[in-house]
Amino acid sequence: MKTEQQGGDVQHAHGRRIGALALGAIGVVFGDIGTSPLYAMKETLGTHGMSPHPAAVLGVLSLIFWSLIMVVSLKYVTFVMRADNKGEGGIMALMALAQRSVSGSPRARWVLAAIGIFGASLFYGDGVITPAISVLSAVEGLEIAAPQLDTYVVPICLVIIFVLFAVQRHGTNIVGKAFAPVMVLWFLVLAGLGIRQLVAHPQVLVALNPWYAITFFIEHGKLAFIALGGVVLALTGAEALYADMGHFGKRPIRLAWFGFVLPALLINYFGQGALLLHDQTAIENPFYKMVPEDWLYPMVALATMSAIIASQAVISGAFSMTREAMSLGYSPRMAVVHTSHEMSGQIFVPWVNRLLLVLVLLAVIGFRSSNNLGAAYGIAVTGTMTMTTLLALVVARFRWHWHWSAVITVGVIFLIVDVAFFGANALKIAHGGWFPLVLGVIIFTVMTTWRRGRDLVVREIKQSGLALEPFIANIADHPPLIVPGTAVFLTANQNAVPHAMLHNLKHNKVLHERNVLLTVEMLETPVADFEERMEVFDYGNGFYGLQLRYGFAEDPNIPVSLSRASALGLDFDMMDTTFFLSRETIVADARRPGMALWRDKLFAFLARNAMPATAFFQIPGNRLIELGAQVEI
Repeated sequence: MKTEQQGGDVQHAHGRRIGALALGAIGVVFGDIGTSPLYAMKETLGTHGMSPHPAAVLGVLSLIFWSLIMVVSLKYVTFVMRADNKGEGGIMALMALAQRSVSGSPRARWVLAAIGIFGASLFYGDGVITPAISVLSAVEGLEIAAPQLDTYVVPICLVIIFVLFAVQRHGTNIVGKAFAPVMVLWFLVLAGLGIRQLVAHPQVLVALNPWYAITFFIEHGKLAFIALGGVVLALTGAEALYADMGHFGKRPIRLAWFGFVLPALLINYFGQGALLLHDQTAIENPFYKMVPEDWLYPMVALATMSAIIASQAVISGAFSMTREAMSLGYSPRMAVVHTSHEMSGQIFVPWVNRLLLVLVLLAVIGFRSSNNLGAAYGIAVTGTMTMTTLLALVVARFRWHWHWSAVITVGVIFLIVDVAFFGANALKIAHGGWFPLVLGVIIFTVMTTWRRGRDLVVREIKQSGLALEPFIANIADHPPLIVPGTAVFLTANQNAVPHAMLHNLKHNKVLHERNVLLTVEMLETPVADFEERMEVFDYGNGFYGLQLRYGFAEDPNIPVSLSRASALGLDFDMMDTTFFLSRETIVADARRPGMALWRDKLFAFLARNAMPATAFFQIPGNRLIELGAQVEI
């Protein structure tokens, strides 16, 4: 009896924990997709020559409903979220998982890297557009409440965005504690506004029938295809469901989506449709036209708070993705500030924050309205969605061992939808879609250039290095002056003598009594398993090799790791240990094979401005000696 009661208590506690995580997910994960009702219907039916007559309203509603079911519910929540990388989600984690699935094929790994990096690059473009369009569409409610205030919309947005980015250095906890209650209230209000219209005009529910979406395409042809570019705005934020999986887990996100968020969104969209069936002039801003006049100002305030939360989720995602890109070798090292002692995932990347702030402000000033930004939005979202589908299919075939017929069937269904959305948004490139696309191409170029440049540097160092084994034998036969203490040499190759060791021996004519060749390896998993974190090699004559491994979601801390090496028989006294490191000066040489000269120069510029490896690995400056080395690529 007592055992049954204890089991019930454990189950009850587990249920409470799942509920708490689901509540937290509502506050963080669903901010972006939750603010889509502010602009999706207006952008789809109010532009591109589309008029909100009953057949068009029902057709667009049917498209939105089945898109939310197909893309978000089936693809992301059911299929893609299965592809977790030791619990972590997001396109960089998925890329690493897909690469591990085809580890025996270098060409396939290169193709998957290109797909993943391009998807991640477009995500940064999304990170610029989301804060701009979310805040603009929320503040534009003032134009409905008081038309004379329309000239103040852009300045108010600029102030809100500046404050949002300014508080990032203090961490998401500053606004995070209020996230869940605000978003729960937001979704309840969405549902309440929708129900009010549905009670008056319930006939709009016929749009649940997919036939209305089909007839919409038959009757409107090209206009219907263009309208897909607006429908996709209802799906923005779907990538966040997967990216934030590591913070909340699959079950809480699925519970929150199917049990609360999806019903609230659908009720609101159908409520906007019911209003448009009754009053076509409401297309000016169907969301705010549903709001009673006395509640307009509080609604603008609530919508603005929700838009800030939506923006926060994307900004935090950009910080996390940057750290993953650095660890996986696709981004120059930058300073990463931890803003929470409890949550390692809560980080702040100052350089990314400043860049995003400037780009978001430029987007607001340049586009000036959510209608104009709507044209720029979809291309980044649909591009990332397509890349995610391709990577998830690779995981399904080579990691889950799905039969080819199942992979092809699922792939055809999802890719038809993704490519249709991408094609519809490609038509808007000239009207603003170029903006995130250009941002994505620039970031893709930087990331691929950095990775290729680092590979060339490592290859050059390995080719010019002396073999370690005969060097140790020669030292044993002709020993130099030996000084007490431990010297740690950071190196990428355990089989070659580090340049810093050669320079130290050449200029100072000494060796330490114990010399450790330290190699740091970043794994394609978010967290390294305990048994693979550290490996020690005894080369004899006072020479040792030490291999440290970290996951891409971890922060490498070499001093902390060395303090744990005693378990493997290698003790370190930090006061008696000196770190030696070669600082490479990159020289671009057009005569050498590798990259185009302009990419060589770009890599050299990035290398000069990157955070030093010593700071990235948290090596104390007072225990460090850096020796220069020139590397031509």
